Amino acid sequence: MGRMGLILWDFALSFMWAWAGSLAKLFVYSFLDWGKTPEAEALNLSLSVVYMYFFAWLGNFSRGGAYNPLGILSNAFMGGLDGFLFTVFGRIPAQIAGSIIGVRLIKKTFPQVGHGSRLNVDIHHGAMIEGLLTFIIVIVSLGLKKKDPRSFFMKTWIATISKISLRILGSDLTGGIMNPASALGWAYARGDHITKEHLLVYWFAPLQATILAVLVFKFFTEPRKSKEQKAKPE
Repeated sequence: MGRMGLILWDFALSFMWAWAGSLAKLFVYSFLDWGKTPEAEALNLSLSVVYMYFFAWLGNFSRGGAYNPLGILSNAFMGGLDGFLFTVFGRIPAQIAGSIIGVRLIKKTFPQVGHGSRLNVDIHHGAMIEGLLTFIIVIVSLGLKKKDPRSFFMKTWIATISKISLRILGSDLTGGIMNPASALGWAYARGDHITKEHLLVYWFAPLQATILAVLVFKFFTEPRKSKEQKAKPE
C-alpha cells in the first residue's frame, strides 16, 4: 500500500473510532436505558473489547492503518528520518482530521452523546496521569511487537485488556484517553482545544511519555541484541 493509501486509512479509522465508543455508550445507556449499573458497565466493557478487536483486524487488513498518533510515533522514533517526517506531517494530521470530523458528525446526529472526557484534576496531576498511562501502554505495545506473537487473538487480547484497564484507572481523573487525536476531536467540538489544559495534558505529556518509553525500551533491548551479534561467528 502506498503512502496516500495509508493516510486515507488513518483518516477512516480515526473517524470510525470516534463513532465506535460513542455508539456503544448510546446503545447501553440510552437505547437499553440500563443506567450506571454494574451490568451496564460490564456490557459497555464487553462491547469495547469487541470493537477493539475489530479495529485491530482493520489495522492488519490495511497493513498499518491506525487511529492513535502515539502508536505510530513510537514506531517512527524507532525508524529513520523519512518515516518520522511522513508520520508527523502526513499520518497524524489525517488522524486529527478524522477524529474532528467524526466527533462533529456524531454530535449532530446524536446530540445526547455528550461532550467527551474532561479533566477533573489540576493540570499537573492530569499531565502526570496521562503521561504515566501512556508510558505503560507504549511499553506494552513495543513489547508485543518485539515478541511478535503468532496468535492474532492473544496479541490483541493483551493489548486490549491493557488499554481498557489503564482507561478505567484514569477515567475519573483525565478520562484515560491516551490518544491525542481522539482527545482533540472532542475538545474541538467543545471549543477548548487550544487551552493550556488540553495541550499540556492530552498532547505534551503523552508525547513526552512516548519518547521516554521508546528510550527506555531501547535501553533494555538493544544491549541484548549487541551481545547476540558479538556471539555470532564471523
